[in-house]
Amino acid sequence: MCGIVGYIGKKSPLPLVVQSLRHLEYRGYDSAGVAFLDANNELSIFKSTGKLINLENILPVEIGASIPVQPLQTKPAASGGVAVAEKPPEQDIPKIAIGHIRWATHGAPNETNAHPHVGGKREIALVHNGIIENYFELRKQLQEQGHVFVSETDTECVVQLLEHIAASEQDNFITVIREALKRLQGAYALSIINKNEPDKLYAVRHQAPLIIGVGTGETEGEFIVASDAVAIVQHTDRLIYLKDNEIAELSPQGIKLFNLEGEPVKPIIEQVSIGPLQIDKKGYKHFMLKEIYEQPDVVRNSLSGRLIASNEPIRLFGRDEDALSGKNQETLDLLTSVRRILVIGCGTSFNAGLVGKYLIEELVQVPVEVESAGEFRYRNPVLDDQTLVITVSQSGETADTLAALRMSAEKGAKILAITNREDSTIAREADAILPVRAGVEVSVCATKSFTAQILVMYLLAIAMAESKKSYHPEQLEHLKSELFKIPALIEAALSKTEPLQALAKKYGDARDILFIARGINFPVALEGALKLKEISYIHAEGYSGSELKHGPIAMLDKNLPVISVLVAGQVFEKMISNCQEAKARDAQMVGISSVDITQKPELAKTFDDLMTIPETHELLSPLITTVPLQLLAYYIAEHLGKDVDQPRNLAKSVTVE
Repeated sequence: MCGIVGYIGKKSPLPLVVQSLRHLEYRGYDSAGVAFLDANNELSIFKSTGKLINLENILPVEIGASIPVQPLQTKPAASGGVAVAEKPPEQDIPKIAIGHIRWATHGAPNETNAHPHVGGKREIALVHNGIIENYFELRKQLQEQGHVFVSETDTECVVQLLEHIAASEQDNFITVIREALKRLQGAYALSIINKNEPDKLYAVRHQAPLIIGVGTGETEGEFIVASDAVAIVQHTDRLIYLKDNEIAELSPQGIKLFNLEGEPVKPIIEQVSIGPLQIDKKGYKHFMLKEIYEQPDVVRNSLSGRLIASNEPIRLFGRDEDALSGKNQETLDLLTSVRRILVIGCGTSFNAGLVGKYLIEELVQVPVEVESAGEFRYRNPVLDDQTLVITVSQSGETADTLAALRMSAEKGAKILAITNREDSTIAREADAILPVRAGVEVSVCATKSFTAQILVMYLLAIAMAESKKSYHPEQLEHLKSELFKIPALIEAALSKTEPLQALAKKYGDARDILFIARGINFPVALEGALKLKEISYIHAEGYSGSELKHGPIAMLDKNLPVISVLVAGQVFEKMISNCQEAKARDAQMVGISSVDITQKPELAKTFDDLMTIPETHELLSPLITTVPLQLLAYYIAEHLGKDVDQPRNLAKSVTVE
């Protein structure tokens, strides 16, 4: 959701902070702001609505000139950025700034509600990611004590609370922070500056990610704080992942960590191999289109080292040292010892989990349930050490999924994470992790990460079936042989865009669209509907074709397009019957099929429009059928002139409830 960056060191801070915020733009946001201590040690704040460039345009000339920013250690600086045309600072005076891109939760996206926020005395400024659940009560109490609020945000109550406590506790700002945190309820990552302590930057985490980059060598004593490692790694590869309720005090003298009781905590510095985020459309009009077309290579990358040959077992962790030392077998022993599996996710990840349910139950013969993480965390589910909980999250920071993981672990369940971020909190807290290897996904609308997630589900299901000997070996070999062909089949599906562009123009003005499918493609219908409403704002629903007669059929008329996914296999004839039922109610029927229905006149008359896609094994078909639905959503949104990559009200990483 919101993006946080903070810096303390010898460099001009604003260029570095703004440049680092650029690496968080892909998360989605609606306003931006920075705060820093000026030459007179006064808080100076700039805010703007809209894109980050709007903020850059209002920065003073002496702050906004284009001078490249040097990294915290000897790595090439990322291109672009704003810089400072000012005299070199005195070496013993640190420079400090915080920055933020906001995704509105409390209060409209305007300059007043944008971060950073300050107290009435303009002594303390902070940026915040998360939600303060008891902000209304805190705000009322502080107003009764004379504090005047100017914004509608929950964040302002935090800085006003800090200022209130600091009025009576002036000697130790760590104590001020600790006392404030004890009164906060909810999730928060905070970066704080205090004009009374101009040589210190503070960072706090509770149920929201926050990471500290550590300078080395000539830049020892310099630190950068961010809510995502991608904003740091172009500067340094030495990171500290803050844990819940840890408070960091950063200064030229080094880092001090404290827990909520004020006890010192030893910092754990990790050296990471995450490369700088490369934000490049490579000639495509939108990141979403680029990422759709990257899917063949994503599949190849995810299969590499895991699928060796059709007659060799799946290696979930590839041919790395961990695999050679027995990690594959250890994890398989963990997976195959369970009697029940729960798959937990949100949105696209939930839909990927539904595909996994079909696969695992078919191949492994273990019962699988799929739950929305936001609902699961507020139940009292039956879990034990014979239950495997698979958490699916693109970012690895999804708040509801992380909370569900922790609750499951407390109840003794084994945890397997499927995520695109090996450095994420979910990955770090799981018993085992299967990275999906999709690469950075910039568009808010998930495409290649969905394909990568379900591909990992295939590898997991086949590996478990091989270990448990629960499925016919020759059929498993056939499935693995067909998996090798998937990248080429996706490329073939991507080569037929003209029919989809024509469909987008024909149906792009519809108010409602229904997606139907059956069997293992039912989750694809859900995902197709989700993609369409995310980026086109057209109301869309996904249903099993079998459910038409149980309610949705009442909506069908000549104004409602029905997108039908049909693949050769067990439920093909059933789907044809469902489509004929819809046609009899005058619905506009669109067929996307792996069977060339145009060669069957008795079936073809059921559809107003038909598109043929490559055929594969029925169990593997979601890897192909999802592609035309992604493209259809994209072309409809483009036809309607929508902001494809950053649709309204959505954020890439949902780190709050």
